[in-house]
Amino acid sequence: MSVMSSEEQPQQPKDSFRIIFGRGLVLIVPLVITIWVLNMLFNAIDGIISPIFDHILRQHIPGLGFASMIILILILGVLSRNLIGRALFRYFERFMSTLPLARTIYSSTKDLINAFRPGGKGRTFRQVVIIEYPRLGLLTVGFVTNEITVAGVPGSEEMISVYIPNPPNPTSGVLVLIARDQVRVLDMSVEEGLKYVLSGGIVTTGQLNVRNR
Repeated sequence: MSVMSSEEQPQQPKDSFRIIFGRGLVLIVPLVITIWVLNMLFNAIDGIISPIFDHILRQHIPGLGFASMIILILILGVLSRNLIGRALFRYFERFMSTLPLARTIYSSTKDLINAFRPGGKGRTFRQVVIIEYPRLGLLTVGFVTNEITVAGVPGSEEMISVYIPNPPNPTSGVLVLIARDQVRVLDMSVEEGLKYVLSGGIVTTGQLNVRNR
């Protein structure tokens, strides 16, 4: 009389339900988050441009503002590749630098967006690091943005600026200053680090390796 192994035993209805539900959950959660983020972006952009078309056309056409913004982005992208466009952008940036509040918001936002472009010519994230935050015993993955000194604070002569993004929106996060000797550099690229953080730790090989000093 043969005995069935645990792998050959038929699954119970309860186990089958859990497996099916789990597979469905894995498929729907990323979809819902993607739709939620795109919906926020759609409403934000459409809300800026739509009032202009509503005034001109005297009626509201959903999505017209969003479509116009996409076309505007494509036009700006094309212009940025020729001399005339680059000259116009430099003039615009000089104009923005004359506005007290706008120049701070514009330059900070531009640098942050450029930071998510690995290999770009602008300021980008330098390294993926792991630090003890928000308290000792808890480890958090972040990205080195700069090296800085804090005058007047004992023991803060060499500090590292570490940006910790909040998923699913990487442009929202926290900035912490931490002593150099408390920062451990991970053996991964910035792109791999972003995938790891924004996926909630799902996209990983199961092991984080710290580089030797």
